[in-house]
Amino acid sequence: MIDLHTHSLLSDGELLPDELLRRCEAQGYRFLAITDHVGVGNCREVVTQLVQICAAYAGVSRVKVFPGAEVTHVHPELIPRVVAEARDAGARVVLGHGETIVEPVAPGTNAAFIRAGVDVLAHPGLISREDAAAAAREGVRLEISARKGHSLTNGHVAAVAQAVGASLCFGSDGHAPGDYPTRAGAEKVLRGAGLTADVIHGIFSAAEAFLSGLG
Repeated sequence: MIDLHTHSLLSDGELLPDELLRRCEAQGYRFLAITDHVGVGNCREVVTQLVQICAAYAGVSRVKVFPGAEVTHVHPELIPRVVAEARDAGARVVLGHGETIVEPVAPGTNAAFIRAGVDVLAHPGLISREDAAAAAREGVRLEISARKGHSLTNGHVAAVAQAVGASLCFGSDGHAPGDYPTRAGAEKVLRGAGLTADVIHGIFSAAEAFLSGLG
């Protein structure tokens, strides 16, 4: 199992990063990114802590765990600044909190994250074909989400991504015990978005190649 989107109590998750990692280990995870919410005020502090935690578990846990960040509800004009700060602080996986239909995300956020070059545009909602095509050109992955609410537009995201050749990825967006699926559970979410077995296999293979390439 490979998950590019999880949260600990360093933001709004319920678990210490240590327990999050252990629960994912018990679910058969091999690769995990901890991507706590960050904004203008807390980015460097949160990412620095995750870098330290992931370094401590390197070679100890069976899961290869990466420090990350989900830049969240930042004004579109400030997005490049916070994305750059997250990377400078050591985030290996940077997500943009996309225009989900269940939160008041500012219009233009999807496009701003794509221009900023995030690794993943999380739950991009009713993403436009134009923005999806830009994501394809820039190598930004569009997320199929397992989180309630955010997952309501999974079918739209999958269809638009496939139409323009944008890459897809899976994210649990887990916040609490029970939010971290097995591989079989994740595949059900992806099938529910209308994706075939071959496409699903490709999604996980690409995610593994991406994280393996980070070292």
